Amino acid sequence: MEKFSDNIKKLMLAGIGAVAVTAEKSKDLLDEMVEKGELTVEQGKVLNEELKHNIREKVKAAADSKTADSGADDSAVSDSDILEFLRRMTPEQTAALKDMLDKKEEAGENKDK
Repeated sequence: MEKFSDNIKKLMLAGIGAVAVTAEKSKDLLDEMVEKGELTVEQGKVLNEELKHNIREKVKAAADSKTADSGADDSAVSDSDILEFLRRMTPEQTAALKDMLDKKEEAGENKDK
């Protein structure tokens, strides 16, 4: 009978040990996932900034090339040129442009207050 209780005791201790190891591994896995999630957010921010920069460069280059071609100032860029440029933008570039316009609009609203 004593052997039986020793075996039950060992079985219970093994179960408690398994729970403890599982908890430790779960914590490590959770910490790793949080770290990767933070890294992904940071990468997304960097990509967003790159898109904004690329859009600014392309708009400036298009405006500069129109100015150089026409020999006039920045107002020489026609509405049709701007529309054509917007049609050629990728969805990511369009989304970044929308974000920039929203921020500019919010900044304008804040100045009015």
